[in-house]
Amino acid sequence: MASAVSILPNAQLASLNEAYRKAVARKRLRLALGAALFVVLLVVASVGAEVNLRTLFTYFGNFVSYFDRLLKLDDGNRVWTNIPEWFWGFRKWLLMLGETLLISYVGTLLGAVLGFALNFLAAENTSPAPWLRFAVRRLLEFVRTVPGIVFALVFVMAFGLGPMAGVLAIALHSTGALGKLFTEVVENADMKPVEGIRSTGASWLACMRFGVLPQVIAGYASYTLLRFEINVREASVMGFVGAGGIGQELVVAIRKFYYSDVSAILVLIIVAVFLIDISTGWLRARLFGAEGRP
Repeated sequence: MASAVSILPNAQLASLNEAYRKAVARKRLRLALGAALFVVLLVVASVGAEVNLRTLFTYFGNFVSYFDRLLKLDDGNRVWTNIPEWFWGFRKWLLMLGETLLISYVGTLLGAVLGFALNFLAAENTSPAPWLRFAVRRLLEFVRTVPGIVFALVFVMAFGLGPMAGVLAIALHSTGALGKLFTEVVENADMKPVEGIRSTGASWLACMRFGVLPQVIAGYASYTLLRFEINVREASVMGFVGAGGIGQELVVAIRKFYYSDVSAILVLIIVAVFLIDISTGWLRARLFGAEGRP
């Protein structure tokens, strides 16, 4: 079956082509102006933050040489030429790394419990009252905005040096972070089951238990596992202020210029984070499949 193709008159076709060229030109102009504005704002921000490229390039060699020193033993040889000498404190460091993992585990668990308890009150579709939602959201914002290391410093001053300060700091910061993530999961839940349960005269708690929780439990567990991985790194840094764990040994090595010790401890931390990342990813896939991945 033959089909006819309509051909516009030359004058009309030229008018359409001109309109198209103008539209493309306007789009390119907006893109160019946006790029120029971005560059201007970047320069202004760099000046305000005192970012000096001349200083960066002048002293970049110091940065490279520091990492070169990290890979040398006291006798000047490379660290991989004498592994036993490089990891001379392996047993002690491994115990302290284990303490870091325990700090992260307990802190993450406490944070997940508190975040779970608060997220239903902070979610727009499940909060019993607007004023309560506002108050809980501000609370979650506060505990996740303050850096964890600041909380650790405060708790060290209050309770002394040791893992307890690290656990409390991790727990508080995790409460804010997980509470926010849990809230978003709940706000994306289907509310039709809740309406059906509510129509039977069930309480608010029962609606949350049977209408919302079955939909979001996989997301809760997945985000908690992800947060545990993040908290291992957080706990390593908190040792800088005396909150326990491998960070205490790392900051001592840095301050005393024990370069090979610094690199050995960093290798242990990196390997631990890699293993935790692989393990938690595998666990999320096994338990929840694709739906449990954030």
